[in-house]
Amino acid sequence: MSLQEQIRSELKDSMKAKNQAKTAAIRIIIGEFQRQPKKELSDAEVIAIIRKLIKSETELLAAGHESADQSDYITILESYLPRQATKEEIGAWIEANIDFAAFANKMQAMKPIMSHFAGRADGNLVKEILQDI
Repeated sequence: MSLQEQIRSELKDSMKAKNQAKTAAIRIIIGEFQRQPKKELSDAEVIAIIRKLIKSETELLAAGHESADQSDYITILESYLPRQATKEEIGAWIEANIDFAAFANKMQAMKPIMSHFAGRADGNLVKEILQDI
């Protein structure tokens, strides 16, 4: 089952459970799906949509001087994202797979690292790890 199908089926479950916060969040996600030119989206496209929603909500909360940590909406959205790789996992993969001699500087290794982790690694964390090496 694709992530898009999973989210649609969870809408029915949350409506039956009368979980209004989750139902509202899922409806917003599905609304974003319907704005897309394609009907069926890949998991990567769904994750990109969810990340965009999280970013906009975080910016909105920051503008109102509120904490994003306390937002049920963001918590619900984050539950659909893949588990993020830890600093140790990223560092171990870099040591095992990246030959820095092939790059003019360390930051040029960002592209293969980010493509390997495909949305499971934060770019700022990878940058920090590369600067520490």
